[in-house]
Amino acid sequence: MAGERDKEEGKGFTVQDRRRFSPDTGEARDASAEEPAGIEKPDPSRPAGESASQTQSSQEPLPEINFSTFVISLSTQALMNLGEIPNPLTQKPEADIPVAKQMIDILGMLQEKTRGNLSAGEAQLMEDILFDLRMKYVEAVKKR
Repeated sequence: MAGERDKEEGKGFTVQDRRRFSPDTGEARDASAEEPAGIEKPDPSRPAGESASQTQSSQEPLPEINFSTFVISLSTQALMNLGEIPNPLTQKPEADIPVAKQMIDILGMLQEKTRGNLSAGEAQLMEDILFDLRMKYVEAVKKR
């Protein structure tokens, strides 16, 4: 019976050191040399359950991320909440005036906090977008 127990203990699991730094020298290890072949590393930017090939084939190139595109994305959300453009999920205009006001206030705060740090074009974009959104907000409140 002792011989059988020794065989069972040998069938256990394998311990693999996955620390990024060598315990002896403290230097970074070469992670690619220690990864088993054929195993795909998880990508934190990819939704769970979606493989790399699915992510790459289903996405089109994204626009450049800069201050102007950020401001435009916030204004698009405000316009959607004002009912000016359709909700992309339902394809129907849906107004949520308090949320629209909050988005407009966020843009106003962003304008104040970045005053003096924007290029002339960025400052003009903020001014134009806020004016337009505030006028549309006043119209939306009057319709209620």
